[in-house]
Amino acid sequence: MGEIHLFLKIWLNYITGYVNIKVESYFIERFINICISKKIFLWNIKRKKSTILYANISIKDYKRLKEIAKKTKSKIKIENKNGLPFILYKYRKRKIFLAFFILIIIGLIATSNFIWNIEIKGNNNIDEEEIIEVLNQNGLKVGTNKNKIDTNLVINKIRLQRDDIAWIGINMKGTNAIVEIKEADKAPEIMDEDEYCNIVSNKNASITKINVQNGTAAVNVGDIVKEGDILVSGSIEGKYTGIRYVHSSADIEAKVWYSKKEKFYLNQEIQVPTGDTEEKYTLNLNNFKINLYKTLSKFQNYDTINESKKLMLFSNFYLPIEIIKTTNYEYEKQLKTYTEEELTEIATQKLENDLENEIENKDNILNKQVNVYPNENYIEVEVIYEVLENIGIKEKIIF
Repeated sequence: MGEIHLFLKIWLNYITGYVNIKVESYFIERFINICISKKIFLWNIKRKKSTILYANISIKDYKRLKEIAKKTKSKIKIENKNGLPFILYKYRKRKIFLAFFILIIIGLIATSNFIWNIEIKGNNNIDEEEIIEVLNQNGLKVGTNKNKIDTNLVINKIRLQRDDIAWIGINMKGTNAIVEIKEADKAPEIMDEDEYCNIVSNKNASITKINVQNGTAAVNVGDIVKEGDILVSGSIEGKYTGIRYVHSSADIEAKVWYSKKEKFYLNQEIQVPTGDTEEKYTLNLNNFKINLYKTLSKFQNYDTINESKKLMLFSNFYLPIEIIKTTNYEYEKQLKTYTEEELTEIATQKLENDLENEIENKDNILNKQVNVYPNENYIEVEVIYEVLENIGIKEKIIF
């Protein structure tokens, strides 16, 4: 409600007229405090040094500053005159412009009842487009009248649909819907302690340490195991008790191998930027797009980057207008021949980057091996990492 009240107050001052003032005083804080106590509304306040203040104030309140200026020994100067009365006066002889301007004002007031932007906060793993799609499906979308959106209903529906969202909040500010979420931590699958289970390998590895707390070790240090092999059995055989079953538990450490192998050709077609670019703009009016350019590019080969910006009058008051900037970067196709040494270096770097994205703890890498297999037109490069990891997952014993 506070945001709406402030918005309406600023709009009212825009309609009745306001001025931007410069206040010079050694008692700026006192000047502001007196204005607050007398309920004089200042907005868009900016400080320059400790003795200069810029602010917007309505024409009505400006006339009340004379006494405050005298008390605080302040110099007050009008920097700019703004608002509807001053614009109407300036263009009083241009009737067509005046009518057009009034229509714009009416249009802006009408659009203030709709949502023109959705801002997502708090998502780290969930894609923003995915969240917006879910919001759209549940009634919160750009172009919807704010009065027709039941935020509590939208929140409850999404929480029932998505188990990866622990909490969601929706706050309407101006024409902006601010959606804050807290992602749910993926709970590890926990097996009941009363259930009988084995521990099986979840990776191909070489055992370096095994410490069994419960169960029977099925492997020894130095053994090579494959994914799915039993490491610790949930059955214990006693001389006098026979076979009994338990919930296995153990600490198992092993060397795990990660490898990638690819072909890389000595002769390759590469893209070389020419340095030439072209910019094109599109006007998006609530999903109605107007191209401000010829659709075809003058370049034969190019990469494209799109940037978009929604227009807004001030914070949280977005307009149903989006400007999309399209930049095309020209490149030429050239045939490049690599030496075996150059290509080996490039290939190794690529494969290393790919592998390191798969390894959770890079500090536990023990060894790296690079194998190169040359051919007439290409080389095959294989990179192998040996990593020290804890392995083993629990698997329920089914009788």
